[in-house]
Amino acid sequence: MNWSGYYKLDWQDRVQYLVDHHLIDGNQAELITENYNPVGDQQVENYLYNFGVPTGLLTDIKVNGEHKSVPMATEEPSVIAAANNGARMLNQGDGVRAAFKQRLIRGQVIAINLEDAEAFQDYVEQHTAELLAVANQAHPSMLARGGGAKDITIEPLDINTVAVDILVDPCEAMGANVVNTMAEAVAQDLRSAGFEILMGILSNYATEALIEAEVAVPVVALKTKQGMTGAEVAEKIAQASHMEQLTPYRAVTANKGIMNGVEAVVLASGNDTRAVNAGMHAYAAESRQYKGLAQWLVSDDGDYLHGYIKMPLMLGVVGGSIGIVPAVQLNQQIMGNPDAQTLSAIIAGVALAQNLAALRALVSSGIQAGHMALQAKSLALQVGATVSEVPLLVAALTQSKQINQASAQALLEDIRKEMR
Repeated sequence: MNWSGYYKLDWQDRVQYLVDHHLIDGNQAELITENYNPVGDQQVENYLYNFGVPTGLLTDIKVNGEHKSVPMATEEPSVIAAANNGARMLNQGDGVRAAFKQRLIRGQVIAINLEDAEAFQDYVEQHTAELLAVANQAHPSMLARGGGAKDITIEPLDINTVAVDILVDPCEAMGANVVNTMAEAVAQDLRSAGFEILMGILSNYATEALIEAEVAVPVVALKTKQGMTGAEVAEKIAQASHMEQLTPYRAVTANKGIMNGVEAVVLASGNDTRAVNAGMHAYAAESRQYKGLAQWLVSDDGDYLHGYIKMPLMLGVVGGSIGIVPAVQLNQQIMGNPDAQTLSAIIAGVALAQNLAALRALVSSGIQAGHMALQAKSLALQVGATVSEVPLLVAALTQSKQINQASAQALLEDIRKEMR
C-alpha cells in the first residue's frame, strides 16, 4: 500500500481508500460514516470517525461548600459507581476542602554545550527582567488578563547544561500553547545572545500547581451491610492506606484507582488526560519511592476518618478542545461552568472519593463483589444479549457461582429457551 498523500485526501476518500485496500468492509465503512463528526475532522490528522466514550454522572459531591454534579467519561463499568459511593460518604461530613497555594505552569529553555555554565547563569540572572519581557511580548493577551510570565529560575542539569525555567500564570487556560510560545521566544533571544539552545518547551510536571484537598468523614458513614462497624472499617482503611506508602506494588494499583476517577473528569472536561497522568505518577515518586497519592488516618477521638491528597493539577476551562466540542461545553455546564481552580478542586474531591470507595471495598467485602456485578452487564452484551435480555442475564449471572463468558453463554441459551 502507498500511504503517500493520504493526509491530503478528503474524509470520504480516506474511508474509501481503506475499503479499496480491504482494511475495512462496507459495513465497517457505514459504522465510520454513522460516527463522522465535522468538528473531529478539523481536530486531528487523517480523521476517520469519533470513538465514543460512555459518559455518566457523579450526582453529588460537596467541594468547598458547594454541591456539584460531575460528568465522567470512562469505559470501565465500576468507576462512576465507586465515585458516587465514595462521594456519598464524603458528603456525610462537611465535604471536601481543596485549594492551590499557587498555580503556575513551567516552560523550560535548555542551554547545552556551555563553556562556562556559571557565566551563563549569571547572564540569565542579570537579564531576568528582559527575558520575562520577551516571554510576555510573545503572548501579550495573557499579560493583559493578569497572567503571563511571572518568574524565571535556573536549574543546572550537568556541568555543561542548564535549564532556564519560565513560570507562567495561564489564567483560565491549561497553558500549553501559551508556555510553548513564550519558551520558544526566550530560546531565540538567548540564541541571539550567543548561547547554544537545544529547545524551548513546557513541562507537564506541574509542581507549581499543587492542589491540596482534605476531608473528615464520620466513621458512622463507613459501616457495611455485612455488619462491620464504621470504627472497624475506618481503622482498616487507615491501615490499608499506610500500605500504599510502603510498597510501590500496592501504590501503583491505588493510584490507578484514583486516576480512574481523575481521568474520567479530565476527559469529560476537555482537558489533557496524558499530561495529568504523567504529572501525577511523577509526583507519586518525588520522594524517590513511588507512593500512594492519598492518605487516610483515624482522628485521635476515633470519630472521624481524615483523608488528604496533594497532587499536581494544571487544567483549563478555555482553549484547546474546550471551546469547540459541544459535548465538552455540555459537561462544563453541568458542573456549573467552573473556573480552572474550581474544576481542579472538584477533581481533587473525586480523587478522594474514588480512593475511599476502593479502600472500603477492599477491607470489607473485597473489590471483586462490586466489580463483577457491574462487569456482568458488559459480559451480557459481549455474548450477544439483546437490550431486553440483558437484565435477565445479569440477574442470572449474579446468582451464578461463575461470572465468565462460558457461563454467560450457557445462561443466555437457557433464558432464550424459557422465552420460546
